[in-house]
Amino acid sequence: GIDGPAAFQDDVQKAGSQVQILTVGQSSHDEDDGEKMATGQQQQSKQDLKTAMQKKGISSSMNFDEEEDEEDADSSSSSQLNSNTRPGSATSKKSSKEVASAPSPSTNEPLIDVDDLEEFAVRPAPQGATIKCRITRDKKGMDRGMYPTYYLHLEREHGKKVFLLAGRKRKKSKTSNYLISIDPTDLSRGGESFIGKLRSNLMGTKFTVYDNGVNPVKTTSSLEASVLRQELAAICYETNVLGFKGPRKMSVIIPGMNMDHERVSIRPRNEHETLLARWQNKNTESVIELHNKTPVWNDDTQSYVLNFHGRVTQASVKNFQIIHDNDPDYIVMQFGRVAEDVFTMDYNYPMCALQAFAIALSSFDSKLACE
Repeated sequence: GIDGPAAFQDDVQKAGSQVQILTVGQSSHDEDDGEKMATGQQQQSKQDLKTAMQKKGISSSMNFDEEEDEEDADSSSSSQLNSNTRPGSATSKKSSKEVASAPSPSTNEPLIDVDDLEEFAVRPAPQGATIKCRITRDKKGMDRGMYPTYYLHLEREHGKKVFLLAGRKRKKSKTSNYLISIDPTDLSRGGESFIGKLRSNLMGTKFTVYDNGVNPVKTTSSLEASVLRQELAAICYETNVLGFKGPRKMSVIIPGMNMDHERVSIRPRNEHETLLARWQNKNTESVIELHNKTPVWNDDTQSYVLNFHGRVTQASVKNFQIIHDNDPDYIVMQFGRVAEDVFTMDYNYPMCALQAFAIALSSFDSKLACE
C-alpha cells in the first residue's frame, strides 16, 4: 500500500516561503522528560518497525531539506544513551580505547563497547538503545572553508565524548567524494584507517555510502566476492512539487536485516545491482526504504516544525528525522544543529554509526542541484 503523503497534503499546500525547520517541545531544561517520553514511544514502536522491515512497500512522503549557505550545525543539549539522568556540560575527550558503558545499572541499556572502532562503526545499534552522538565541523586551516573536516563523537555521561569517525571531502574529485576514517589524523584513501566513503552523482542529488572494500570495476572477475565493497546506504534528495521553497523529500535506502538481525550484504558487481538502481526499479527486496519525517506547519511560528525532544536547539533547514513510513513514531535517525559548527546525530536499530554519519555528511553537501 501507499503510506504517507495523503495525510500531509493539507500541510504541504501551505508551504510558504518559510523554510526553517524549527524544533518544538521540550527545551533542553525539560530534556529528561522528553527523553523518557521518547524512550517510551520507541519501546512500543519497536515491534511495528520489525514488522515494517519484513514488508516491502511503495512509500512516499513530502519533506524538506532546503539549501542555505552553511546552515548546518549540531550540539548543545547533551544527553546520554537514553539515560534519564542529566549529564553535565560537554567537552572533555576520552581515549577511544574506553568502553562507553551505559550510565547506570538502573537503566537496562546494553553496554556500548567502542573498543574496536572499525567493528563498532558498522555494527547496527542494539535494539532498544538510542546511540547519541555529536558532529563537530572544523573549518580551520588551508582550504578548510571549502573542505572542512567533520568529527563524530559518541556522547557519554557528564559531557564526556568518545571519538568514533572523521570525514572530509576529497579535492580533485569530479563529484562530491567524502573519505571516512577511524583515525582523525589520517583521512587518506590508502591509509589503514580508511573505513568507508560517500560519493555523490554529478548533480549532487544522489549519494551512495560504501565500506572500504574493492571497487568491482577495478578488479578481475576471479576476485573473491567477500573483498568487493559493500553498499551500506543510498540517499536521494528530491525537490518537492511546489518548487523551491516547501519541504523537500529525502529517501534513504539501506540493506535489510536477516532473521538474526544481521545486515544483508549488498555487493553490486554492476550498475543494476546497486541500492539506487534497486530503489529506482522498485525492487525493494532485502532493502529498507526510509524517508525524512514531514515537519508539521505551525501557524504561530509560520514555519515547519519537528519535535527533537530537546536534542536540537537551532532552527536549520538541514535538521531532519528519518523514519519508516509504516512506523512514523520510531525515529531511525535524527540530525540537527545546536551551535554554529556543532550538530547532534542520534541513531537507532537497524542503523550503524557509519551509515548515520555518511547520511549526515550528505545533508551538509546536498546543494543547489536539488533546488
